[in-house]
Amino acid sequence: QVQLVESGGGLVQAGGSLRLSCAASGSIFSINAMGWYRQAPGKQRELVATITTIGGSANYADSVKGRFTISRDNAKNTVYLQMNSLKPEDTAVYYCNADRVRSSWADKAGWSYWGQGTQVTVSS
Repeated sequence: QVQLVESGGGLVQAGGSLRLSCAASGSIFSINAMGWYRQAPGKQRELVATITTIGGSANYADSVKGRFTISRDNAKNTVYLQMNSLKPEDTAVYYCNADRVRSSWADKAGWSYWGQGTQVTVSS
């Protein structure tokens, strides 16, 4: 099993910054990519940003480009999301995802895991 533990959410004024962290632990041989998704009340969960383990290729939602930066520490199986110039519309529960987590060399497909979510609230 794999656990994802998120931290760093909170309440911030518009224009402010927050940094989210997500650490994966457990039976991990490799992780293909990690990322952040968010879900606002009454809306579907949406992609915020993802980053591959090998190469560090990052992908961002258009709504956060230029304001958010995703990074990772492969040695710690940890992903970060630096959020700057926050807007009230960024208010949501932010979920960490670890994609195609392999528990061993023999585990070719891997599994996807989710964190419990952390609340980010941006006041106007």
